[in-house]
Amino acid sequence: MKAQSARKPHRIVFANEKGGTGKSTTAVHIAVALAYGGARVAAIDLDPRQRTTDRYLENRAETAKRRGITLPTATSAVLDSSDPAELEALVESHAGDADFVLFDTPGRDDPLARHAATQADTLVTPLNDSFVDFDLIGQVDAETFKVRRLSFYAELIWEARLKRSKATIEEQRREMDWVVVRNRTGHTEARNMARIEKALTELSKRVGFRVTAGLSERVIYRELFPSGLTLLDKGHLGDLGTSHLVARQELRQLLKGLNLPVIPNVARQLEPA
Repeated sequence: MKAQSARKPHRIVFANEKGGTGKSTTAVHIAVALAYGGARVAAIDLDPRQRTTDRYLENRAETAKRRGITLPTATSAVLDSSDPAELEALVESHAGDADFVLFDTPGRDDPLARHAATQADTLVTPLNDSFVDFDLIGQVDAETFKVRRLSFYAELIWEARLKRSKATIEEQRREMDWVVVRNRTGHTEARNMARIEKALTELSKRVGFRVTAGLSERVIYRELFPSGLTLLDKGHLGDLGTSHLVARQELRQLLKGLNLPVIPNVARQLEPA
């Protein structure tokens, strides 16, 4: 991958104020996929209480040291602050020479998370396939399931995108790409899934986000956390069962759906052995 030194790092923000949607798991796997593709990747964890992404990458470094192996990874930092200026200073010091900087935001309404979201080049919002999670971005009619209004969060991102579109070339700003990722679709009853899909399609036309398939609820992701390994670390995972291979296919489709700047060699990492 060619370094993006002439431009600012591509910012990928994983944000959902509800939590429990696979946000950190998705963030780590995307970070490692980018690293496998030859990119310089920095991660900033904005949840100092949970710091799941930071802990995952910390576990990964410990596993690499203990086994005496090299694992492509991202550098990691945690910010305990509510000041956007401090976040921007950390980006400059921690990720100034990175190709990509990933932000894992807390699963709650947070001023710093809002700032990070409005500054994203790619905003990733994982949702479990339920109207409980859909409520983050829009409210639906109880009888018809048609979208009645945008949520506060959707309006925030809409306004940020409008403001962003006015940025000049000299400011080196990109158009924000907002991607809603549907996780746990395999656990959703068919009629409910169809209703959610229809509501997402309707809302996406109004707000301008894209929708892509995400990760199913699989035990493998919870099992990998203590070691910091990911589905891409094929040579270090032992024998993979069928469910693991399906999960890897899901990850491949997710990477494709995010449509990030060129990631050479990543697809090869996701192929079955």
